[in-house]
Amino acid sequence: MNVQDMMVFRDAGSRTVDKYLMSYEGQVIAVRRHPAVLLQAAAETLAGLILSALVHTYTGFPLLWFPWLLVVGRLVWKVLTWSIEFFLVTEHRVMLISGVLNRKVAMMPLAKVEDIKLDRSPIGRILGYGEFEIESAGDKQALRNVTYMPYPEQLYLEISSMIFGAEDESPD
Repeated sequence: MNVQDMMVFRDAGSRTVDKYLMSYEGQVIAVRRHPAVLLQAAAETLAGLILSALVHTYTGFPLLWFPWLLVVGRLVWKVLTWSIEFFLVTEHRVMLISGVLNRKVAMMPLAKVEDIKLDRSPIGRILGYGEFEIESAGDKQALRNVTYMPYPEQLYLEISSMIFGAEDESPD
């Protein structure tokens, strides 16, 4: 199965990506980061809920609900940020589009990419994400580490074949 077959876009995501493409570029790979990027914020929100409920139950002190609402707001913000952030690879460049209010586009020409490394931690292997380290000839790189990438092996092979010109001859 090809990485492109696994990617699902909603209309807003496609529009978000398309406005950063040049007229001659075709969208080759575009993915969101793995949802595991939200685990810490979700765990903190759940812990805050439990703490607030326990304090309210045993002391009758309801003021801890207000800080918990701030934690919920932070989780909502992180989900919104995650939903509009994309890692994009075209036949000409690699980009990371991020930011809600202040949009950032980190870009590296594909011709400048000298090496790409895949790093998978034990928890990343369990949950299905990895980290890409992209190296280029320049000292200052706008796009070096891309964390929480879904389908890491498949993406790694797709991107490597685009960079180094190898074609996958496997039957699947």
